[in-house]
Amino acid sequence: MRMHTLALAAASGAALLAAGSLTPAASGASPTPSAAPAAARNAHPGAVRLAPVAHTARLSHDGRSDASGATADGASPAGEKPPAGIKEGSVSAADLLAKVSSCSQISNGKYRTDEETSATVPVCGANGAVFWKADMDIDCDGQVTTACNEDTDPWFQDDTAFHTSGDKPLSAEKLPYVVVPSSSSIWNYSSAGIKGGGVVAVIYGGKVEYAVVGDTGPDKIIGEASYATAKALGIDPDPETGGAESGVTYILFKNSKVSPIESHGAAVTAGDALAKEFLQNN
Repeated sequence: MRMHTLALAAASGAALLAAGSLTPAASGASPTPSAAPAAARNAHPGAVRLAPVAHTARLSHDGRSDASGATADGASPAGEKPPAGIKEGSVSAADLLAKVSSCSQISNGKYRTDEETSATVPVCGANGAVFWKADMDIDCDGQVTTACNEDTDPWFQDDTAFHTSGDKPLSAEKLPYVVVPSSSSIWNYSSAGIKGGGVVAVIYGGKVEYAVVGDTGPDKIIGEASYATAKALGIDPDPETGGAESGVTYILFKNSKVSPIESHGAAVTAGDALAKEFLQNN
């Protein structure tokens, strides 16, 4: 999770769910660079065994390329096309936004969008989902890639809270994923039915991008997604100077899980069905 400090903003000119189980990263898998504030680093939970849940989207993950082009190590989701018959965003952004126009707050308090801002963002409840409206900071953590590494991201960590079916960190450059706040007295994502690999509809600028819950962040800050999520939505994905200051809606579907987590095609298949169900039930 990024927290853009005032000093950084001035310097940069910007204020800016594998059915059965997923394997969270081991605690302390990577050291925290001294350049980043301690609170700004991802808070990775300890080992958790996730039980099978409803709405599991399955594709082959035996190491061969599946229908969406993803492989077990998560090396090739980038640029893949959704399975035949599914068009990403077939449920319109406008229709989804119409269902989240008001908030029934379920969090015990509100979150900040960045370290220097006040707490103004609640987690809201709906039938079959939770949602919030915030900014988007860029998470570039996980596998080392051309766009995401120690040189491109001052806060880079080579791990994510949840791992691929091959037990590797996720790839922020290649996989659309969303960061959720670590569990706290404000809100416990797990108790709300949100799991690693859960399906998320991210809405910005009239576009809908389906992503997965892929990482955790500070327990008082909200509003972050991977490099790939931002890029797909037309948001500057630069981890240091990019992101969106506001206008991003995150709808997380309860008790959903993508299998394998690294398959964006599977997320789109599940997301399309869950979004339609969400419209019917709200």
